[in-house]
Amino acid sequence: MTPSDVKATLSFSDGSPSMELPIYKGSIGPDVIDIRKLYGQTGKFTYDPGFLSTASCNSTITYIDGDKGELLYRGYPIEQLATQCDFLETCYLLLKGDLPNPQQKADFVKLVTNHTMVNEQMQFFLRGFRRDAHPMAVMTGLVGALSAFYHDSTDINNAQHREIAAIRLIAKMPTLVAMAYKYGVGQPYMYPRNDLSYSANFMRMMFATPCEEYKSNDVLTRAIDRIFILHADHEQNASTSTVRLCGSSGTNPFAAIAAGVACLWGPAHGGANEAALNMLEDIQKQGGVEKIGEFIRQVKDKNSQVKLMGFGHRVYKNYDPRAKLMRETCHEVLQALGLENDPLFKLAMALEKIALEDEYFVARKLYPNVDFYSGIVQRAIGIPVSLFTAIFALARTVGWIAQLNEMIGDPEYKIGRPRQLFVGSPKRDVKPIGER
Repeated sequence: MTPSDVKATLSFSDGSPSMELPIYKGSIGPDVIDIRKLYGQTGKFTYDPGFLSTASCNSTITYIDGDKGELLYRGYPIEQLATQCDFLETCYLLLKGDLPNPQQKADFVKLVTNHTMVNEQMQFFLRGFRRDAHPMAVMTGLVGALSAFYHDSTDINNAQHREIAAIRLIAKMPTLVAMAYKYGVGQPYMYPRNDLSYSANFMRMMFATPCEEYKSNDVLTRAIDRIFILHADHEQNASTSTVRLCGSSGTNPFAAIAAGVACLWGPAHGGANEAALNMLEDIQKQGGVEKIGEFIRQVKDKNSQVKLMGFGHRVYKNYDPRAKLMRETCHEVLQALGLENDPLFKLAMALEKIALEDEYFVARKLYPNVDFYSGIVQRAIGIPVSLFTAIFALARTVGWIAQLNEMIGDPEYKIGRPRQLFVGSPKRDVKPIGER
């Protein structure tokens, strides 16, 4: 970390001694005030619900400028990565720190490809779930169970173990997601094929059957690859912070990633695209495009419980840069599949038009976000709504691993232990039961 020439001074109105706090500079973005010695010198904590003003770590992986609508992976703009690289190149970048040259890419692709199969006993583990179980419930169990099948790479303090676990997780997540889907619909599992790309392999495992040869659609394969790239990492969000906090205890990488999967399940996080599609389907049931005006009126009504899902973002106070890219992909997919006139998609485009033009939404910067478009794309591809968050978990796995490995390699890392402002009862004595 680079110290700043500027210092911060914390003073108290009760006459307690003031305290000087060092400031560190980021390469880009806000500086941070170092409060590590605050409790030791003052006996006080800071109070920051949701950690909105607290940097829990220093990181070199992902940078977001919400005001500018900017997202960088290792310094590279997401717009360039999504249009010039594939997902495994992006994985290499997040894990290694820079984009691979041709030989490095070939070696990395081969390594991942050779680890896409899962232990055959995993299919028997799957049978313990109900057929109608939510895919994220299944994925939480499957990812956590990997540590039981691959216990030779669970030492989080061993760099070689971490690297092996990283490759295994990136390689096996598409297989596990496809298995969870196939189990739910009662179809036989399709084994991965080493002659296909990462995304093409996933599409085949999802939609092929033993009955006939599967014909891949390049537009759909590119679309799913772009979805993976756009969701690969997103700085210190809820699930990434969960992975870091879980991993800080020294637990194995598979358990830490399973914790991330569980956190991602929430509708305010990874479940947002599922919530957006459910919203569109609800509007469609109420009358579709003709009822948009009534729906918008309810959204604007403060006393209404109706929410606009898939619009706005907690971080981006400008247009989500991922949404621009996903919007392009959305139209490419709809055109390739001849779905431009599908009632639900026409509804989505009508809602998008209103949100981009209506002063109420423009003033509040409620632009369509990546979840809005990725949900539409996945539905068009044929992915069921309940599986959307599992696809997100598949893509985010590499980001979680990169963040976890970075934390373990940081000499300053400690087990996470947030503090609290206690507002409960002070110390009191237990009275005999007859006197209570």
